[in-house]
Amino acid sequence: MLPPGGRQPTSFPFKAMKTIARISLTVFVLFSASALFAAEDAPGYTDTPLIPGSPWKVHDQARPQPPKVEPGRGDLRRQPPSDAVVLFDGTNLDRWKGADDAKKRDGIKDGAFDILATGQLSTIEEFGDCQLHLEWMTPETPEDRMNWGNSGVFLLGCIEIQVLESHDSFIYADGNAGAIYGQYPPLVNPARRPGQWQSFDIIFTAPKIENGKQVEPAYLTLFYNGVLVQNHSEILGKAAHRDVPGVLNVDKGPVILQQHGSAVKFRNIWVRPINGE
Repeated sequence: MLPPGGRQPTSFPFKAMKTIARISLTVFVLFSASALFAAEDAPGYTDTPLIPGSPWKVHDQARPQPPKVEPGRGDLRRQPPSDAVVLFDGTNLDRWKGADDAKKRDGIKDGAFDILATGQLSTIEEFGDCQLHLEWMTPETPEDRMNWGNSGVFLLGCIEIQVLESHDSFIYADGNAGAIYGQYPPLVNPARRPGQWQSFDIIFTAPKIENGKQVEPAYLTLFYNGVLVQNHSEILGKAAHRDVPGVLNVDKGPVILQQHGSAVKFRNIWVRPINGE
C-alpha cells in the first residue's frame, strides 16, 4: 500500500539510520577504548597486597580520589605558643641533622629552606605524643607528574604524612598530600595551587609499646590548610611503598622531612610535646 499522497518512499531514511548506527558504533568503540586507556593510564597499582582491614590494595589504582574543596584562610603564619619547641623560625636549622652546616646555611632563603638544597633532615630531638605545625610549598612549575612536589613528613621517623603537589598532579589516592602514605587518603583534597604556601597541623598520639611490642596503636589527626583530612586515624604501621605497613615498635622518634628529588620549601615549624612527653 502506498502512503498518503501515493508516493513511493525513498531509501534515504533507511540509509540514514544505517549511517547513524555506524557512527554511534564508532563513537562507542572510541569511547570504550579511551576509557580503557584512561583506566590503564590511571595512577596506582593492581598487583599490591590488601591494606589490613581495608577493601583496598596498597596504592590501589581503583581507589576513589578525595573530593576537592577550597580551603579557607588563617592557617598560615601561625605563631608558636609559649610551650612549643621551635624547630625552624626562618633563621637557622640548628635543631636538625642530616645535612652539613654549609648546606643547612645555604639552603635558607627568605625565611624558608629548600629540602632539595639542604638534603633530607631529621630533628635531633625525638618526640612521642605531640602537636606539630609546619608550612610547605611545592615548585610552581611542573615536574614529573607523579613526583611534582614530592616530599613527606615522618613522625617517629617512620610514619609518613605525604607532601605532594595535589592541586594539579596525578597520583594514587593514598599518595595525595595529606594522606597517611599507603594507608589512608585524605578525606578531602584542600590543596592550594602549586607555588602557594600550604599548612599541616598534626595531632599525634604515639603507640604504647611494652617489651618491644605494640599494645595500643598510634592515632593521627590532621588539618591540611585548616581543613580536617585525617580524623583520629589509626596508624597501621610503618610507611611502606607497594607493601603493607611495617611493624611499629617505637613510641618516640625524630621528625623527618624527606628529600625525594623535588625542590619543596618549608617554613614555620614548631612542635608541642603533649601528655607529659
